[in-house]
Amino acid sequence: MPATPSFSLFCKTYAGDLRRAGRLIASIERHNRAGLPIFISTPRADQVQFINALGAERANWVCDEDIIAVEPRQDGGRYARWDGRLSQQVIKSEFWRLGVGDAYLCLDSDSEFIRDFSLDDFICPMSGTPFTVINQAKELCQLADNRGIAKVRTHFLQDAAAMRERFGRRGPEFDFSPTPVVWSARVWRDLYEQWLAPRGMDFWDAIETFPSELRWYGEALLKFRSIDLIPIEPLFRVYHYDWQYARLAALGECRDTLAHNYLGVVMQSNWDFDMDSPGARQKSLASRLVRRVRRAFARFR
Repeated sequence: MPATPSFSLFCKTYAGDLRRAGRLIASIERHNRAGLPIFISTPRADQVQFINALGAERANWVCDEDIIAVEPRQDGGRYARWDGRLSQQVIKSEFWRLGVGDAYLCLDSDSEFIRDFSLDDFICPMSGTPFTVINQAKELCQLADNRGIAKVRTHFLQDAAAMRERFGRRGPEFDFSPTPVVWSARVWRDLYEQWLAPRGMDFWDAIETFPSELRWYGEALLKFRSIDLIPIEPLFRVYHYDWQYARLAALGECRDTLAHNYLGVVMQSNWDFDMDSPGARQKSLASRLVRRVRRAFARFR
């Protein structure tokens, strides 16, 4: 039998998602029967707030700046300048440089486990190879097509083709999401050493030129075959849009039924703002009222 790889759960977050992070940690504590370690990264300025609110002993706390410090070329000041929605992609992609494991499950704060999980949900027990979330987004695209929302398919095809062509791959358009996803340090290392560095680039440059860490990882895996490709479908049910949530709920989808096929759920914070914490990027009152009305009528869309 192969050696069991070191594996962890990793979440990059910030003060505005403190409540969501607390919900995530609580769900891990309920369902993490294997005792897999969890690492939470925040800006250094937010860390004390998290530890005071959630408890120092409930996670391994690291700072975004700790990850930047071990990068070969640092960040060139971009972490301080960039919008957090962009810089977080680099932090997630570079977590492996801390050397805490061979692979990790990359979670967003808006994730929540709904049933027990073990290492075998993320790593092939026969080979020790991390699984790869890979699909063609057919379910989401079909649901959007059924509702007459053409932009979902259009955006998927455009983004997928752009990254595929960047690596010179011919073939189907793949999606390497939704999160959470299992990532191997070997894939990230090969992407840096064999593709980015020879071009004078680092991960900050990569995200600046094409802001999709999920696609960078997936296409790099297909390019360099750093690990065997063992495909799995999405681990969590992700509600990308309010109308998607409303439509599936109307069909009877709930946590009890989801638990047969998924480890958890994600209510994306870009529309589910009820869990926002103080410090979040606050929408205007008018914007929040419009969003609430949209959610109320989403079931009829």
